[in-house]
Amino acid sequence: MKIQENAVVGLTYELKVSKEEDGIESAPFSVEIRDEEDPFYFLFGNSGLPEKFEELLGGKEDGEDFSFTLSMVDAYGEPDDELVITLPKSQFSGERGFSPEMLEEGNFLPLMDENGYSMQAKVLKDLGENLLLDFNHPLVGFDLHFEGKIIEVREASKEELAHGHVHGEHGAHE
Repeated sequence: MKIQENAVVGLTYELKVSKEEDGIESAPFSVEIRDEEDPFYFLFGNSGLPEKFEELLGGKEDGEDFSFTLSMVDAYGEPDDELVITLPKSQFSGERGFSPEMLEEGNFLPLMDENGYSMQAKVLKDLGENLLLDFNHPLVGFDLHFEGKIIEVREASKEELAHGHVHGEHGAHE
């Protein structure tokens, strides 16, 4: 089966990122590896990944290798200064499940928005009573280099289509 809308896709890959600064592209460095022990599964057309990622996988089949680069523009774009905000440290108390170590600069805080969706913010600076947090996607501002293999393509079940995600061994459990 070819990768197409509403197919469940399983892949292994290595993701490397690079960034252009002052007209000079940095050497790509590895940030994530998904191997046979921990493959990545998603519902094609409903992955939440950059559109170009799915577009470049479309039509490929089980067993095929892939290698492509998403430019920053086609990936997560440029950083948005409006997503860097200061919040009172008191909002990140022990009663809310936060430890002092979690609030250290450079750490990512697991958060939820007002609709209950998971999100994260990077602690940029401890300002004493406040924290300077960056809510931009961690891969914003980078070119993404993917190299991998398609290990499974199958038709999504009615339940997976209704729920918008993969069920079973490689997906969400109900």
